[in-house]
Amino acid sequence: MIDRARLTRIYARERQDFLARHPRSAAAYQRSGHLFGGVPMTWMNKNAGGFPIYLERARGNRVWDIDGFEYLDLALGDTGAMAGHSPQATVTAIQQRIATQGGITTMLPTEDAEWVGAELTRRFGLERWSFSLTATDANRWAIRLARALTGRSKILFNSYCYHGSVDESLIVVGPDGEGMSRPGNVGEPVDVTLTSRVAEFNDLDGLERQLAHGDVAAVLMEPALTNIGIVLPEPGYLQGVRELTRRYSVLLINDETHTFSAGPGGATGAWGLEPDILVIGKSIAGGIPMGAYGLSAELADRALARSDLDLVDMGGVGGTLAGNPLSIAATRATLEHVLTDGAFTQMIQTATYFAGGVQSVIDQYSLPWSLSQLGARAEYRFASPAPRNGTQSAASADAELEDLIHLYLLNRGIALTPFHNMALMSPVTSMADVDLHHSVFGAAIAEITGG
Repeated sequence: MIDRARLTRIYARERQDFLARHPRSAAAYQRSGHLFGGVPMTWMNKNAGGFPIYLERARGNRVWDIDGFEYLDLALGDTGAMAGHSPQATVTAIQQRIATQGGITTMLPTEDAEWVGAELTRRFGLERWSFSLTATDANRWAIRLARALTGRSKILFNSYCYHGSVDESLIVVGPDGEGMSRPGNVGEPVDVTLTSRVAEFNDLDGLERQLAHGDVAAVLMEPALTNIGIVLPEPGYLQGVRELTRRYSVLLINDETHTFSAGPGGATGAWGLEPDILVIGKSIAGGIPMGAYGLSAELADRALARSDLDLVDMGGVGGTLAGNPLSIAATRATLEHVLTDGAFTQMIQTATYFAGGVQSVIDQYSLPWSLSQLGARAEYRFASPAPRNGTQSAASADAELEDLIHLYLLNRGIALTPFHNMALMSPVTSMADVDLHHSVFGAAIAEITGG
């Protein structure tokens, strides 16, 4: 049992240390009055120290702040920098496109785009690909295509899923077992229950009850929940989802934006999944904005055969900067030279070593916690056994304990993803880096528990 009074005392001390060590970041934050919320994006206010550290530079799996401190980065841009910060092959390709070839955005295709499409097909199995600047947009456009091709209006999601800022996805299972708007949803354009249905992850009975209404165009899901803490699929669950979607003539969309950590072909490749549409983004261009969605050949042909769908101009699928030469060049370089099959083998081995060390600390102190690994990513939750759906995972949150652990690590040079206890391994993260984390994490737990 954790002594909450001790926790509060340690947290207050760590906050004081953080403030004393970061005068330049504190001053920069105080001067940011022209920014909404004081930061470039309001979620940057999710920090355990009271204000964010300000970036000076980043390289590989290290970042440096403007106060001169170096950090082992286990957040890696919440997957956006899974390739590491500014990987050389990606930087070279970007410089070549910008400085030598020219043409950052032109509304013209490049030959690299076909290479990227073919490589995504090799990895994920979907035959036809289109590009966006974010996975959020890729999800939006996939949803539009699914509605058009099925003639149905609703999309089904898992409670506490993560698909970016897609309006339809901000739905959770309410106390009565039916859908309701996710708490904190900002300015929803319509009641989300008019556009969406929801079922708990790992609940095939609940899924079938919702599909039986006959109005669902697609199930849009992560093969494992990630942004509410990693929730892994139970044996047979994903196969059951695929069987049910086929039985009810519903399209299946896998969002691999975070679950890409499972392997070079994400969970789809690692677990032999068969989605009709697949969405990915964030990491595939080494940090340059990029997203993509893949369609089965059958779906692509059906869409292109529809004379009533405007897929060229203003039909709601596409963007002027999407598929630009810079993003495409960065994606080719990242997939060809950085996030390779061999790199994933190493990253997963490193994550396995990380998970084993964290689990040993949990066992040493008999903590009622659980740990889940998803390829190159691992995360612990303050619950045992591990939550089996998003609602259970949300209920297991302990904001004060989480913030203390994050701040304790940050004050000693280690950065975790601020939204949860996730650590992601890059191609350059070493076993020695993991050992560094374990020494600090072990000291944190020893002090928190009084062990």
